[in-house]
Amino acid sequence: MRIRRTLGLILAAATLAGTGAVGAVAAQAASSPTITREECAAAGGQVKSIPYGGDTCTLPDGTNQRIT
Repeated sequence: MRIRRTLGLILAAATLAGTGAVGAVAAQAASSPTITREECAAAGGQVKSIPYGGDTCTLPDGTNQRIT
């Protein structure tokens, strides 16, 4: 019971401070990672141009990142 009350107070304080626990995680997850052409080449990736979508880097592990 005491732990639940303490967690409630912490979440209430974070909400009043303007940093919601869920909002901060969601904002971080929503931003996509970016990479430069040089970093892509150094990591062994391949640059692909997507029509109307810009350039992406496909890394050896199969992930794609937008090129800035």
